[in-house]
Amino acid sequence: MQFESAARTAFATVERIPPSSEALVSAISRLGPGRFAVAQPLDLPTELFSGLHRLPGIVTGRAKSDLATCDVGVTDAFAGVARTGSVCVTVDHEFAGEVSLLSRLHVAVVSAETIVERPADLFRPDRLGGKGLTRNFVFITGPSATADMGPLVRGVHGPHKLHVIVVG
Repeated sequence: MQFESAARTAFATVERIPPSSEALVSAISRLGPGRFAVAQPLDLPTELFSGLHRLPGIVTGRAKSDLATCDVGVTDAFAGVARTGSVCVTVDHEFAGEVSLLSRLHVAVVSAETIVERPADLFRPDRLGGKGLTRNFVFITGPSATADMGPLVRGVHGPHKLHVIVVG
């Protein structure tokens, strides 16, 4: 798939799972032990995320100090972009912005049905119900990286790693 290949080129890891809570819990559990923060999904079914709240190490506090100590932050993404391997996360819903930025590993869960070909497709009213025109969202393409002060450094302005879970 073009999306998975582009995401890997951008230094993200990607896996595809069936649409079940058990499959999502299993995928998140394979990431290892640690502290997990989960943002309430906006676009994916709430039932899909329901099992994550039983994981050991779940963080329920929403203070920045709570979220900054998380190893893993899990959000849904309302879309993916095949050409770039980017995911689109609505950042002003249920702490998704903080959960995606403050943890060392951001896990973005996206439905295979919402992967579009190009970024411009998100700004068409006939695609994804026009969500790209009404959302406050960010394109996330790989882990945080900067070369502002010399060599490339990952994780300075956000997560050190990005893991994308494609559902479907």
